[in-house]
Amino acid sequence: MTHHLTALPDAIPLGRVPRPTTGPDLADRLRAGLQQVTAGAVEGLDRARLEATVDGPDVPVLLVDLTGVTVRTRAPASRTPGVGQVAHREQGALRTASVTAHPVTVAGVPAHLDAVLDGLTFTWLEGTDGALAVALVEPGEETPVSGQARLAVDRDRLVEATRERLAETLAAQGFALSSLEVDLTSHGPTSVGVRADAKVRKGMLTAVARVAATVEVSDDLVLTVRDVEATSRNPLVAALLVAFRSRLEAVEGRRVDLGAALPPGVRVQELRLDVGDELVLTVRLA
Repeated sequence: MTHHLTALPDAIPLGRVPRPTTGPDLADRLRAGLQQVTAGAVEGLDRARLEATVDGPDVPVLLVDLTGVTVRTRAPASRTPGVGQVAHREQGALRTASVTAHPVTVAGVPAHLDAVLDGLTFTWLEGTDGALAVALVEPGEETPVSGQARLAVDRDRLVEATRERLAETLAAQGFALSSLEVDLTSHGPTSVGVRADAKVRKGMLTAVARVAATVEVSDDLVLTVRDVEATSRNPLVAALLVAFRSRLEAVEGRRVDLGAALPPGVRVQELRLDVGDELVLTVRLA
């Protein structure tokens, strides 16, 4: 029986068979394949550093350095290149994958990433037309994944990016953003209070709007939003906030089970968000 590779959106094309038998060959093919599937959304992958080792169908080590890569948020939709029908498939083990970036830029904000994952599995896919691709296998009970990750974002750069996006949104409504003050307060390792005071102007009119909320994640990965506020003393600005406030109030108090959205083989043992000059998210998998 044959299967269409185009039904596997996470497949990464690796050129033509035979499979790479050396680390440098695999690294070069992966870089080229990632450029294909992220065309229009990611820039700078040609400069990314990849190193790999190959042991038969397995990849004992894969190191990816994304320093200097830029991820767009408003990118044209790209289509994963199809590789025909699958004539042969074989599972392999990616024993240790390491991803670093110092920094990678996402939505205009530089972020520093250090992540190590152990126990990933993937499938080699060989097409009837001679095409080659790989696809990650979702972790399961029998193939759990362990590891840890640290993501750090400069607080001031994040606020500046927020200011730019908000200014664009207000401009579409005929308002100009005069100033924006954002206060982030840690209420514990997994609870953060957010308050934003924006001064907006329209003609001779100036008004202040405040948006605030507290976001917390429990030890069992249940997310809750509380203490929602979206107000302004100016009736025109208050009217603009009605739709936004209704969205916040709709999620206030609701419990969102983040753990239920994870694959069976991914268990978060520790989750922490530290607020200071940087926002640092640390995750450790069991």
